Amino acid sequence: MLRPAVLLFALLMSAPAVYRYVTDEVDITQVLIRFLIAVPIAALLLAGLRFVTAGYGKTDEESPDAETAAEPAVKPAAKPAAESAVKPAAEPAAGATKPAPGGTPDPESAEQPS
Repeated sequence: MLRPAVLLFALLMSAPAVYRYVTDEVDITQVLIRFLIAVPIAALLLAGLRFVTAGYGKTDEESPDAETAAEPAVKPAAKPAAESAVKPAAEPAAGATKPAPGGTPDPESAEQPS
């Protein structure tokens, strides 16, 4: 649906053609073609104007989210990246030898069967 402002703006843009029709300089078909070309151009121009001016004049009291904007949301503290990246190692099975820092099993830490 077209807004009345679009049609009025299109009529204003095609006003020189309407004036020429009144003075018998052009045919009615040329006037109507110029008006039909002016309608989508007027719609785009007014839509751009509405888009640019949509945010002007709004304050926090007028917005529907004013209650939530007044109270800041409390976010939980994020875990440091080092803590979240480290996973605990699984417990070694009974009787297994513990590896030494060099990567080889430590024979002293192994449980001896009795």
